[in-house]
Amino acid sequence: MIVLGLGFLGMNAQKKWSLKECVNYAVEHNLQVIQNQYNKQSQDNNLRIAKKGYLPSVSAGMNNGVSFGQLSLGTGSIRNDRFSNSASLGADMLVYNNGRLEKNVRKAQFDVEASQYDIETIKNDISLQIAQQYLTALLNKEIVKISQSAVDNAQKQFDRAKITTQIGTTAQTVLAEAEAALAREKQNLKTAEVNVGRALFAIVQLLQLPEYKDFDVEDVRVSDTLESQLKSVDEVLTTAYEIQPQIKAAESRIRSAEAQTEVSKTAFWPTLTASAGLSTFYNNILNTNGGMNSSQVGFFQQYKDNFGQNIGLSLNVPIFNKGITKLQVEQSKINESLAKVTLEQQKQSVRQNVQKAQFDADANYETYLSAVETEKSTRLALDFADKSYAAGRTTIYDVNIARNNYANAQGSVAQAKYNYLFSLKLLNFYAGIPLSL
Repeated sequence: MIVLGLGFLGMNAQKKWSLKECVNYAVEHNLQVIQNQYNKQSQDNNLRIAKKGYLPSVSAGMNNGVSFGQLSLGTGSIRNDRFSNSASLGADMLVYNNGRLEKNVRKAQFDVEASQYDIETIKNDISLQIAQQYLTALLNKEIVKISQSAVDNAQKQFDRAKITTQIGTTAQTVLAEAEAALAREKQNLKTAEVNVGRALFAIVQLLQLPEYKDFDVEDVRVSDTLESQLKSVDEVLTTAYEIQPQIKAAESRIRSAEAQTEVSKTAFWPTLTASAGLSTFYNNILNTNGGMNSSQVGFFQQYKDNFGQNIGLSLNVPIFNKGITKLQVEQSKINESLAKVTLEQQKQSVRQNVQKAQFDADANYETYLSAVETEKSTRLALDFADKSYAAGRTTIYDVNIARNNYANAQGSVAQAKYNYLFSLKLLNFYAGIPLSL
């Protein structure tokens, strides 16, 4: 068992998470999602309660009492000590109140819809955050590769400078500069590795995992050929307004507020309630002296003899309740206006996010194109610097400057590529295309 357990831990430590796995885990275990799922369950219960309003209310009761003392009888009194018992069963049901029950059910249904859309909104927010951090981790991993290549080149430069200095071909300053350049590249590599760890740690925080040290993501190969945007901004916005859950939730809350106004208005209307019941009672005189008949009818016989039934209709007509109903209707209409403003705010937020993603996509694509050209030119400059240095026409300082320029250009290409990719994924996400790499 110990060997199997250690083997499992080893396999678990080596696991690399895909973007899909990260998103699926987060939306299942995130505490915000779980909290809103409980809110959804609460709204589901409210809906069930509203539907139960169509059913009659049934109640049963039983009373027992004992009384002692004198009872007035003509010009005198007699002793009246007795035990009494009564039982009843009754039911009542709302017959008419201008559709209050149906309106309550409709409002509860809209609240359930809104709570479900709230869950989807949080899932979307978490998914986008994970996607951004996932791409950041991939970017930093690519920068690590660039930095590692720079370290390898600097190491070769140092080894060559060490040999040429030992045989006296180059000065000691050349070796010192080569050593300093190697140290700088190693520092850059370490910084890039730390940035990878920072991005992975951010994903762990979003996933709310208890341990972060062994966490890693899959090494996804992102093509250097960037895909184009599938839809225009107007098309994306049209689709986003139709499918984004935060907008759907706001729309459901408008309908809920309107339904609540209709519920409040039912208080202006009469209420007709039907009722039916069964009842019986039992009396037992405790004292048998004083001229009273000592014979007593039994418990069950009295229950049978005293059994009664009733049925009725009750009409309650509201006349004046201090104007409270009118104020409640006005408050409901205010809530309608607030819900409509919230919808416009959500639309504005989606519109700004889409427009920003479009702007970022255009800017990052232009940056990417220029960075690619810069990378080509700096690569050519580095080749010339290496050849010139080998031929003794330039110094090691020129080679180091050319190498730094090339590494920076490579980093700029990677940065622009991943920034553009995220902007594009964001636009496609608002257009209803699932996140993927």
